[in-house]
Amino acid sequence: MPTISNRGKQMPASPIRKLVPYAEAAKKKGIKVYHLNIGQPDIKTPEVALDALRNLKESVIEYSHSAGNESYRKRLAEYYKSVGIDINFSNILITTGGSEAILFAFFSTLNLGDEVIIPEPFYTNYNAFAVQAGVKIVPVTTKIEEGFALPPIEKFEELITDKTKGIVICNPNNPTGALYSEKELNQLAEIVKKYDLYLYSDEVYREFVYDGKKHLSVLNLEGLKNNAILLDSVSKRYSACGFRIGALVTRNKEILETALKFGQARLSPPSFGQIAAEAALDTPQEYFDEVYDEYIRRRDFLVEELNKIDGVYCPTPGGAFYAVVKLPIDDSDKFAQWLLEEFSYNNQTVMVAPASGFYATPGLGKDEVRIAYVLKVEDLKNAVEVLKEALKVYPGRK
Repeated sequence: MPTISNRGKQMPASPIRKLVPYAEAAKKKGIKVYHLNIGQPDIKTPEVALDALRNLKESVIEYSHSAGNESYRKRLAEYYKSVGIDINFSNILITTGGSEAILFAFFSTLNLGDEVIIPEPFYTNYNAFAVQAGVKIVPVTTKIEEGFALPPIEKFEELITDKTKGIVICNPNNPTGALYSEKELNQLAEIVKKYDLYLYSDEVYREFVYDGKKHLSVLNLEGLKNNAILLDSVSKRYSACGFRIGALVTRNKEILETALKFGQARLSPPSFGQIAAEAALDTPQEYFDEVYDEYIRRRDFLVEELNKIDGVYCPTPGGAFYAVVKLPIDDSDKFAQWLLEEFSYNNQTVMVAPASGFYATPGLGKDEVRIAYVLKVEDLKNAVEVLKEALKVYPGRK
């Protein structure tokens, strides 16, 4: 019998999605499942974007340019300038979601066996992207007790070898919600310049920054013209995950020219998604104001209520719409499955993402879960109540 490839064997299953069969089974039994496991907001997609699809006049849906529609890239460049990032449309490659932006960045800049340093816990699919690109992730651990702030820059430097080619950050962070300060980013910039590394920055959650703080893009750090790569997506900004439109943005022309070759191999990014994403750039400010206020309400409610539960600790996220929560449990994977397979309260249960899948260091995250506060407060209230009752009877409670 033919064998599966080593790459296929190494490809990790998503810790966010691997529990889906258990959730589906629970629903078939009539149990309501509150999905706190995935960043799929219940926020309405802007009408201006939906109208662009409803009113589409094209009689033929053609291939787009491999770099993305020029009209969209020009409008997107204007958006970046409006948030303080001064770039030209020629600095942008449109991708099939932020996932493809990360893949193209890795494919264009890294060789087989190269290493990238990533603060953990990190977005679990970075593991999958690294496997596809044939590169190794070297984790530097952040701690829940410190609000998942970046560790001292010396910790990064200790990990640098002759195979190290870059540092990957997600800011604001998925899964922790941590927002990196200007001081932290400038320290990263210094080490990137010192060792001539790439700095890949996943800035998908740029709009979701709280408590009067400001987001700083890596494209605004001094001296990184050839080192900084911004990775972006419209999925969260417009609550439009299904558009599958992202972007790779850099001032390094050689990276763009190389990434375009990968873009040509996959022909073009989605036409419908680009049309909707371009229209979404006309979303009125009041939409974002309402969304911002809603996420603040959700975050504040969730953090306050979770911290009232005996043995639970949840730091206050500075951005995005996720929180990593420490629970008095033996194993987050077992707990997450148990919630779906064996527990319900008032015919309800909760689906969470085990945090172990967001760490590269074995053993970490076993008593942590990621919760996405993407549901309205009423649903979060019920979900927290379910979680509180579950922890009272979970067999593996510590």
